This record gives sequence, structure tokens and C-alpha cells, in this order.
Amino acid sequence: MTEEIFLAVTVSIDIYLAAAAFCNDGIRIPFVSAAVINLICSAILGISTKFSLIISNIAPPELFHDLSMAVLITIGILTILKSIARITARHIAERGELSLKLGKTPLAVKLYLDDTAADKDHSLILSAGEAVSLALASSFDCAAMGLSSGSADISPILAAVCTFVCGFAALFLGSVTGRKISSLNHDFSWTGGVMLIIFSFML
Repeated sequence: MTEEIFLAVTVSIDIYLAAAAFCNDGIRIPFVSAAVINLICSAILGISTKFSLIISNIAPPELFHDLSMAVLITIGILTILKSIARITARHIAERGELSLKLGKTPLAVKLYLDDTAADKDHSLILSAGEAVSLALASSFDCAAMGLSSGSADISPILAAVCTFVCGFAALFLGSVTGRKISSLNHDFSWTGGVMLIIFSFML
């Protein structure tokens, strides 16, 4: 059960950071929206883990293990690089907002990634529909970790349940500590990348 818990905690880091950002901007996450986020993330993790177990029984064990490690390490490194880019962009964004045009559609973006962009109507309440968008954007790590976990003999159902529980805990903690975390003016998403790399060696 240790692997399932570690897996759930790892994929819940982004959920925690998103909830902290929402809290800092005064955006409320209703219970229904929280349930939507956790249901989607846990379902994707469970399904991808089950699919991974099926593939692991077909593919050569050593090849599957090596590919799984490579995928997780790559995603971990990309996550760390994204965090570095976010920190750099945040410093640049302090000087003003850049206007970027994509074709004929103008896009005003700040050079750091903003989780609160999920609140598209700026109502300061994350609706269920907006929660779906946020969950799908956050579920990439869930799918990647699930698809790479076949060689670890992880239970898909237990992993999904642990992710659902950890996701609710992450949303609650993020909502409580959001302002304090944001006041530190640091990006902590790199921790998810580090944990992905650690998990790759647990396979």
C-alpha cells in the first residue's frame, strides 16, 4: 500500500498548489467542484494503472520497466524545468504584461503559468464545468504515472481511492494555507518533479 499512497501524494501536489493559488486570489472551490476534480483525477489514474498492468503482462518485463523509468524521469525533469521557467517568468511579469498575438486572436498572457485562469468567468467561484477543465489539465501526471506503474504491482482500485482521498486533503490544505504559501513568492511545483523521479526508482 506504500506505493499507492506515494503515488496519490505525488499526483496531489499540483492540486494542492492550484488550491493555494485559488485561495490567494479569493476564488472559492465548492464541494461539488472539488468532487469533480478528484473523481476525474482518480478515475484517470485508476484506468491508466489498470491499462499499464495489462501491458506489463504482454511486453517484456525488463523493457517495460526501463520504459516506465524513462517516462517518469523525463516527466519529472520537465516538471522541474517548468517550475524554473515559472519562476523566471514571474520575475519578468513583474515588469508588466506581455501581449501575444496568435493568428488574428490576441492573447494577453503573463509569462508565468496561472492556475487561477480556470475561473474563466472571473466569478471567484470555480464552477463544476471549470473544475473539469482544471482536472483534465492536471491529470497528465496521473495518466503518465498510471501508465508507468505496471511493473510495481500497484492496485488500480486502491491507487484511485488513495488519490481521491489525498486530492480532497490537498484541496482543503491548499484552501487553508494558500495565502501563506503564496506570500513566500516561490514556486513549489518542482517538488512534484522530484517525487516523480523518486517514484521511478521505486518501480
